[in-house]
Amino acid sequence: MTTPDDDKMKWETLKSEYLFRRPWLTVRRDEVRLPTGVVHPEYYVLEYPKWVNVIAITKEGEFVMVKQYRHGLGIVATELCAGVVEEGEAPIDGARRELLEETGYAGGTWEEWMVISANPGSQNNLSYSFIARGVEKVAGQHLDATEDIKVELLSEEDVYRLLATDSLKQALMCAPLWKYFALKNSNDSND
Repeated sequence: MTTPDDDKMKWETLKSEYLFRRPWLTVRRDEVRLPTGVVHPEYYVLEYPKWVNVIAITKEGEFVMVKQYRHGLGIVATELCAGVVEEGEAPIDGARRELLEETGYAGGTWEEWMVISANPGSQNNLSYSFIARGVEKVAGQHLDATEDIKVELLSEEDVYRLLATDSLKQALMCAPLWKYFALKNSNDSND
């Protein structure tokens, strides 16, 4: 919740310098002045494009998940379908494209589920999560040369178990899944 005093907490950028620019990562060093007058000469910001992920559920109630190697942690991870929004593309269009490319699933009823940040202290992008209910297999995968993705269909119980046992590691995917189960359980208890 924002208040009228929030603007008084904003930092003033005195100087910016790009240290590294690549399509998937840009590093910027800012010199900033805090509202107290203190100057921080080296504040680093990581610039990324918008990200998307999809809770995709088939007409039969199965969750369309992907499994792939994640080099940062050196693990094979089960995750939601996810990717990067291309320049000029709306987040929902990027999510639909990623789901089709990575899994071959499409269709269904889509809604924006949540918009979150991985780290608002040092990253400038947002991650858009969508839920797509009633998707179906319409094509094969169309993977990039650097992608090696296996599609898995999991039951709702299996997905919940992965969350509850900390087997899903990607926080930007756990958050929308936890919201899904929290709202589902809340609605089930109200019935």
